[in-house]
Amino acid sequence: MSSIFEISRILIVVVISFSIAFFSTPLLTYFLYKYRLGKQIRHSEASPIFESMHKGKAGTPTMGGILIWGSTILTVLLFWLLDVLWGGGFFRSMNFLTRQQTLLPLGSLLFGAIIGLADDFLGILKVGPHGGGLGVRQKLGLYAIVSLVGAWWFYFKLGWDYINVPFLGNFHIGWWYIPIFILVITATAFSSNEADGLDGLAGGVLAIAFGAYGIIAYLHGMGDLAALCAAIVGGILAFLWFNIYPARFFMGDTGSMALGITLGVIAMLTNAMIVLPFIAFILVLESGSVILQVASKKLRHKKLFLSTPIHHHFEAKGWPETKVTMRFWIIAAVFAMLGLIIELLGFSIHLL
Repeated sequence: MSSIFEISRILIVVVISFSIAFFSTPLLTYFLYKYRLGKQIRHSEASPIFESMHKGKAGTPTMGGILIWGSTILTVLLFWLLDVLWGGGFFRSMNFLTRQQTLLPLGSLLFGAIIGLADDFLGILKVGPHGGGLGVRQKLGLYAIVSLVGAWWFYFKLGWDYINVPFLGNFHIGWWYIPIFILVITATAFSSNEADGLDGLAGGVLAIAFGAYGIIAYLHGMGDLAALCAAIVGGILAFLWFNIYPARFFMGDTGSMALGITLGVIAMLTNAMIVLPFIAFILVLESGSVILQVASKKLRHKKLFLSTPIHHHFEAKGWPETKVTMRFWIIAAVFAMLGLIIELLGFSIHLL
């Protein structure tokens, strides 16, 4: 398959996914508002600053992440169905549903979406810790289960026991691959969930990250995986169209969980896990601030930040929500480019 066609296929997939999500939005919006599936702001004596800043958002519909993973899956199924009905030639080359590259990320996306959807419903019903759905420990436990299944698949089914370090090459690490895989998937899922706190913040950051990994997948000859990344980016862009401040609806855990898990799986599938902290730098910053805040409270009995995740800290300092979001997008883009440069230079040296 020529490079020109590969690039054209990626652009077509982005447009199709974006269009499906964009034109499905009125129907989803109608459903969410009709049945009052609104976000509940958790009441907690431990986070009065957050509650005071976001109490006005109570009742805004959640579960908007359905648009993203829904449009992605529909795009995949559309080209698969066209291949089945009129196989061969153009439609065969457009089909990017393959066991080697996209089946596992798609499975992770769907499984994470289902877990997140259940969590969103629990939050709407005010069930769970503080009446806001699943607690942090419960979420981490679910992430660990999903990542354990993925680690088992990679290690025992695919025979992967190595990681690539840019400029140095592949290193076989044996069974250590399993805990590292679990750590990467769990951390990425948790961090994506933490970043989903301002209108458009998580969407913009994740669109940049999936775009970067789409480029990496393409340059590694994984055209089908690059097309899947393109489908996800298209869905996120349509979501952002309606989620720019003030948001019409929120992504919800059904979006952030699904995308976080899938991003981690793609990082492992492209063997580009080392540059993930750069490409997803904002996610690292968000989860890192939460961990540091908890540690500071336990050890020093003092807060390190006014509120966490760190985007709430800047809100509390008086930054408008849009300023925080836009600046975090810029930082995400700069670090994603840095991660890409590291990965591509390392890849180029390996080819020499």
